Amino acid sequence: MGRRWWPGFMALSAIWGASFALIKVAVDAGVPPLWVAAWRCLLGAAALWAILAARREAAPRDLATWGHSAVVALLLNAVPFVLFSYGETRVSSVLAGVMNATTPLFTLLFALAVVPGEPRPGQRRIAGLVLGFAGVLTLLGVWHGSAPASGSGSGSAVVTGGLACLAATCCYGAGFAYLRRHLSARPHSAAALSAAQITCGAAELAVAAPIAAGVPHWPGAGAGAALLVLGALGTGVAYVLNLDLVRAAGTAVAAAVTYVTPLWSTALGALLLAEPVGWNTLVGGLAVIAAVALTRRPPAAPDDGRRGPGRTGRRSRRERQPVG
Repeated sequence: MGRRWWPGFMALSAIWGASFALIKVAVDAGVPPLWVAAWRCLLGAAALWAILAARREAAPRDLATWGHSAVVALLLNAVPFVLFSYGETRVSSVLAGVMNATTPLFTLLFALAVVPGEPRPGQRRIAGLVLGFAGVLTLLGVWHGSAPASGSGSGSAVVTGGLACLAATCCYGAGFAYLRRHLSARPHSAAALSAAQITCGAAELAVAAPIAAGVPHWPGAGAGAALLVLGALGTGVAYVLNLDLVRAAGTAVAAAVTYVTPLWSTALGALLLAEPVGWNTLVGGLAVIAAVALTRRPPAAPDDGRRGPGRTGRRSRRERQPVG
């Protein structure tokens, strides 16, 4: 197999890392956060349905799958997309991207609460959780109420924006735990489940955005292009890239995208948007990434043939689902 997965890994980390700069471009052009999230889901859904049509894959037809997809869309798409967009009206894309790296920490907490059979955390994972949230406090600069990475706004606005981004990653944690419990073992392909999920998110936001934010307007060519890339690539094609990465290199390599995404978001925010990077962003970000590494479960022992075929089958289906 070699390293054929490497281009997909780098492309996926770059797309997800760039999403924070793209959000910043849109909100700075005056696109309301609800419409940033809505266009992201609408364009992502269109891309995923086009992929399904090209692959001649069937979409889910049972009501249970669509019902669970609606809940997952609320937790993984509609609410966090709005929160990140709102947060970036007050903080830099650099800070938002580093905050996103806390997602595995919240995923672990919610998995412990709602996923049956999830192993209790040992001292190593508990230390990782403590380190991770210490990193969050460092990112927010809570000792003086401001964060140098924000680039604009008062200290209270920066904290408000940072907490909105943190609330978004908390939603991600709940959403991934819910997805793992209710959707991961279903027989549909990951592309089909993703299309159902993003379509539900688009429907939810298509109702909420006009009511809460009014009629959309043309934000200009730059912001329009940013929304197109954010939706079609970051919320559409990225799901398929993630699936291909899981199949080519396994879930451990796919999960490692979490470590690389903040590097892209920081580099793009600093180089393309001229956002400052404070020392607390660097130190806090490194603490969060180290914490994620500590909380990762050790690799499972190789299959020695003692597991029955039924158990192996369930694991195989679960590993085919997207992790990001």
